[in-house]
Amino acid sequence: MVINNGRLGEVYNVGGHNERTNITIVKTVIDYIHENVDKEVTESLIKYVEDRKGHDLRYGIDPTKIKDELGWYPETTFEVGIKKTIKWYLDNEAWMKNVTSGDYQKYYSKMYENK
Repeated sequence: MVINNGRLGEVYNVGGHNERTNITIVKTVIDYIHENVDKEVTESLIKYVEDRKGHDLRYGIDPTKIKDELGWYPETTFEVGIKKTIKWYLDNEAWMKNVTSGDYQKYYSKMYENK
């Protein structure tokens, strides 16, 4: 959509006007896993830590321009999208292990470093 219809040189923020706090997202993930995978996964697993110095207080974007200029809007809600995302990761455990292993990183370093 942006490539075909956007203005050259413009930046378009893509978002759904649905900001959530980190803790809300963590609790959403825990609730999904608790209900669908493992009843032992509860909020008791959350470990609260102090904020690091200079950390960003929030990440928020304004997707008004992409909506107004290009007619883009999210096709799913946060609630549906986060559940689909969690399920995808749970269903693709082998992929997760592969991309988090040192071998994966070594492969990409070998293929793309210094080129």
